[in-house]
Amino acid sequence: MSTPLIPPSPSEAEYEKAHAEHEAEIDASEPFALFGQWLADARASEPNDPNAMALSTVGADGMPDVRMVLLKDFDEDGFVFYTNTQSAKGRQLLGSGKAALLFHWKSLRRQVRVRGEVTTVSDAEADAYFQSRARQSQIGAWASDQSRPLPDRFALEKRVAEFALKFGLGKIERPSHWTGFRVAPLSIEFWRDRPFRLHDRVLFSRAEARGPWARGKLFP
Repeated sequence: MSTPLIPPSPSEAEYEKAHAEHEAEIDASEPFALFGQWLADARASEPNDPNAMALSTVGADGMPDVRMVLLKDFDEDGFVFYTNTQSAKGRQLLGSGKAALLFHWKSLRRQVRVRGEVTTVSDAEADAYFQSRARQSQIGAWASDQSRPLPDRFALEKRVAEFALKFGLGKIERPSHWTGFRVAPLSIEFWRDRPFRLHDRVLFSRAEARGPWARGKLFP
């Protein structure tokens, strides 16, 4: 028995209506310029957080984990985001040194999958980004024991108030347990929706970070 909340598969007429103007097949010789273009397209069309991405990690027990985070920078060295290194994801990233990312832009019917090796950014990079954050976000980085049990909301608000009083009006330095992670991709797959689930998929892969890319198409 199907659940009413789950939409049925599209009919042929619905497919044709949704794909009245088919985009050209993905054509690129390297992935980063294409990713930059797709991100710019998403920024123009997504209702919020076009830089949101699902971050997948694996814990010491071998169980997978996933959550949404925000991309803060990218270049040929990789994709950068920031977090508390003592959080669940921070410990998993430091423990395995590997991660996967997924960007899904619903308004464009596109997604990008990334798999790669993880390193921390330099202290200079982390310091610079931390100082660009809103002051309350800086205080929050000190106040939150991320991923640890929280007795109630008041306990968090109390810690925020305590750190706000501690720092006063002075500069707030970056906590040593808060930094950025860079995912250096070994594979990047671009996916574009096409009619009747016959999607366009292009995979860029390489044996090592900064190595040459191999490009190929995949069955949908």
